[in-house]
Amino acid sequence: MDAMDRKLLRVLQEDGRITNQALAERCGLSPAACFDRVKRLRANGVITGYTALLDPGQLDRALMIFVEVLLDRTTDDAFAAFAEHVRRVPEVLECHMVAGGFDYLLKVRVADMAAYRAFLGDTLVAMPGIRETRTYAVLEEVKATTRLPL
Repeated sequence: MDAMDRKLLRVLQEDGRITNQALAERCGLSPAACFDRVKRLRANGVITGYTALLDPGQLDRALMIFVEVLLDRTTDDAFAAFAEHVRRVPEVLECHMVAGGFDYLLKVRVADMAAYRAFLGDTLVAMPGIRETRTYAVLEEVKATTRLPL
């Protein structure tokens, strides 16, 4: 990965729908060289995909909640069972195994607090191996980005 690859990636993070021609112009490359570099970055797994970023407030998912999850056991089978289950829950946008005072940190999007209460009672407590949860409702989203610093 060289400086030109990083430049391409910075531009693609700003606008994933940019045409190859426009990307090449912004980066000072020929369209063929630009296409080859982007193709290589995809083949090497540096670029993992493209997506549209949506406004959660307009799609009945205005409330963001972070949930600390402590499992009742810290064994490989308990971790695997929890991970398998949480992958199937659409309200959970992110799930991270963490080191520290709890096992997982979940990022959840729901419509409102009533929807979260239903999610907590119907879905979260039904997940295998959960001993304890702590909920943190987001009052203000100060910074949210998908862009990696390059």
